[in-house]
Amino acid sequence: MSTAKTLLAELAAEKCVPLKGRENAATPEQAQAWLAALPEWHLGPDGADIRKEFRFPDFVRALAFVNALGYVAERENHHPDLELGWGRVLVRFSTHDVGGLSRNDFVCAAKTETLHSS
Repeated sequence: MSTAKTLLAELAAEKCVPLKGRENAATPEQAQAWLAALPEWHLGPDGADIRKEFRFPDFVRALAFVNALGYVAERENHHPDLELGWGRVLVRFSTHDVGGLSRNDFVCAAKTETLHSS
């Protein structure tokens, strides 16, 4: 298994933990390393979130993905910003309690990838 796939699997297997304060924010180096394991995810324009747009053949499947991701987010107690449209879902993760990105964002992004590929 490649390093990126290994890291993706490791992130997806983790559980989110409560994080507060800037000391828990990801460093730019950590963020880049974790981001490299997430296919087609990228930093938002201000670098305060990670995001990816997922495509679906119709609205019903996009909505089903949002509902399934909502269940995962609730279980992890780490909730994305979601934008639903016909055949597409934009997913954005950030950790407001640290003022930017944390490992939890990348854990949930990896779980989102796993959900989408299943």
